Amino acid sequence: MDRVRASLHEVEKVLQNQVDRRERLLKEGRDVISSSSRAIVNLHNRKFSEADKELSSARRLLADLRKVGSGSVERYLISPEAEFVEASVVSALVRGKAAPSRASLGTSPEAYVLGLLDSVGELKRQVLDSIMAGNVRKAKRHFASMEELYSLVSPFAVYDHVVNGARRKIDVARMLVEDTRGVLTEETRRDRLVSSMDRLYKKLE
Repeated sequence: MDRVRASLHEVEKVLQNQVDRRERLLKEGRDVISSSSRAIVNLHNRKFSEADKELSSARRLLADLRKVGSGSVERYLISPEAEFVEASVVSALVRGKAAPSRASLGTSPEAYVLGLLDSVGELKRQVLDSIMAGNVRKAKRHFASMEELYSLVSPFAVYDHVVNGARRKIDVARMLVEDTRGVLTEETRRDRLVSSMDRLYKKLE
């Protein structure tokens, strides 16, 4: 049994290493998620410098985690990476910039797809905030981004068996787009009515 004992000793070291890496990924992954969430909150509040700091922090943490996140524990990186993708995409789009590529973010394919889908919901808030501020033009720009993201990512529903949760998120994104379209349509009609009334009042004067 000496060979079995020696083999099990090696197996134990391998498994313990996996356990240690998993625990680190879960713990520090939560820090990435928190930084990404704070970045989004700051973006909604137009605090861009604070958002950039949070995104930089999340990027540094992910760079360290990727060094230990290979092999059997790689799946534990997907959630924090997806949050980072979401925050990075929202950060770019609210400033009128192009959405970042997967290569520039350094994330897994799965995390990139999921993060893009999650960003649709944050863009809906941008649409509503723009409407409340009376800026229909900006609301339409954010809605166009919502629509395009959904259109680009919706075909990936066929990969739900390898990108866990993709189909559900695609369904949610579709509902968000349709709901936002209804809100924006009503606001556009109201805006046109107000403009027509203003022109009428000017003529009467």
